[in-house]
Amino acid sequence: MFDTIPSTTGDGDAAQSIDTVLTRPAPGTALLTVCGEIDTVTAPHLEAALHSLLDTDDATLVADLDGVTFLASSGLAVLIQAAHRAERSRRKLRLVASGRQVRRPLAITGTDQLFELHEDRASAGLPGPA
Repeated sequence: MFDTIPSTTGDGDAAQSIDTVLTRPAPGTALLTVCGEIDTVTAPHLEAALHSLLDTDDATLVADLDGVTFLASSGLAVLIQAAHRAERSRRKLRLVASGRQVRRPLAITGTDQLFELHEDRASAGLPGPA
């Protein structure tokens, strides 16, 4: 069980790091909050954080990507793998993504259909602001 699991990776350069925080904001709900750039350097960290999210028994899985400033194909591949893993456990990964930097790569590749996309945390079923 966890309340908050923070994690950071990168080379020390703020432009090449991501922060992830895994919380349980409500019973049966796990939330992964991601901030920073997701590229080939940081995608493995995102993958590990998503594994932690998917390893929970929670029925509702949410990844808040509103703090993501760049999503490279390597990060997109990690998200796709997570969506498939969630599907295998009969769950759907909800993404909070209001910005073009995340929504556009998903839409262009047609992979937006793998997720429940939400503009904000409230529409994803989460209580109040973080």
